Amino acid sequence: MRALGAMSGTSLDGVDAAVVVTDGVDLLGFGESDYRPYSDAERAVLRAALGLWPDDDIAAASEVVMRSHEALLTTFRDIDLVGFHGQTLAHEPQGRGTHQIGDGDALAMALGRPVVWDFRSADMELGGEGAPLASFYHHACARWMGADAPVAFLNMGGVGNLTWVDPRLQRPEEPGALLAFDTGPANAPVNDLMQARLGVSFDEDGKLALQGQVESGALELFLGDPYFSRMPPKSLDRNAFPEMMSLVRELEDADAAATLMGMAAASVLRGMEHCPEPPQQLFVTGGGRKNPVLMEMLSVSLDCEVLPVEEVGLDGDMLEAQAFGYLAVRVSRGLPTSCPSTTGVRMAVGGGQVSRAS
Repeated sequence: MRALGAMSGTSLDGVDAAVVVTDGVDLLGFGESDYRPYSDAERAVLRAALGLWPDDDIAAASEVVMRSHEALLTTFRDIDLVGFHGQTLAHEPQGRGTHQIGDGDALAMALGRPVVWDFRSADMELGGEGAPLASFYHHACARWMGADAPVAFLNMGGVGNLTWVDPRLQRPEEPGALLAFDTGPANAPVNDLMQARLGVSFDEDGKLALQGQVESGALELFLGDPYFSRMPPKSLDRNAFPEMMSLVRELEDADAAATLMGMAAASVLRGMEHCPEPPQQLFVTGGGRKNPVLMEMLSVSLDCEVLPVEEVGLDGDMLEAQAFGYLAVRVSRGLPTSCPSTTGVRMAVGGGQVSRAS
């Protein structure tokens, strides 16, 4: 099937859309991809809605999500199925659950194609954390690239998440094939800092952080958070570490940016301690791979080779969008999309509901 996946992440930069060719097991090829950035006004609406739940006033944010996705996804042709993640506003796996906005029924009607959406609810109903969800796709990617020993994928979007993969096991739900969890904050705190202090949405190429120094006292206090001592699987909300901003409040802009990047890198380092065995390589995806400060911090701290996923022929901007296309095909075939070692769910489960254009 030619499956079109769409992802709007917690970094609030825009909507990614990408086509994968797959039977829901093997990754058979890649199709076209595209990106629609949010305008400053749209980003402000979404930022204001972060932390809200279905009984709150989310109409303006929902309208932004639906308008932007429809505008982008209608430009794709010859699509069999759409995987629509929506926009996460809140995620409390130990509390109220998870909340993604976006109407799959309405999108299916607009596109004239079946749409798979609401990927997380079934997992959470069976005791899972509902995240991270790209892990099964990472397993398919590792097998597609011919890996014959454990590797890891690190997505550094708004939140960081790590997938350890043993590609020698054929099915992702097999015990020992995967371990996945959120490592900690990634780009979101730096983006928020840049917006609040300088009125820009992100630190392009890490230019500001490159001029600063990591404040070791703030880093040590940050790593004292109990999240880092919890065993995975585990997941986070975008705003799970509100104290980060107070820890850098008195720092100059460059030092604050460098310290927030140091916190993101240290989170990954702590997370790698949970891997069943060291991966041969760590492939970095998401916007963080374009930040030379973060990549250098990871390279000097970890024992394995650290590479952007482009080094093995993958697209680091579109990997998550591709993942939801892949997962959509799995849902349509009744295959699992998460398992105990990726989300903590009690058994392997297929999430998602299918809306048809009728």
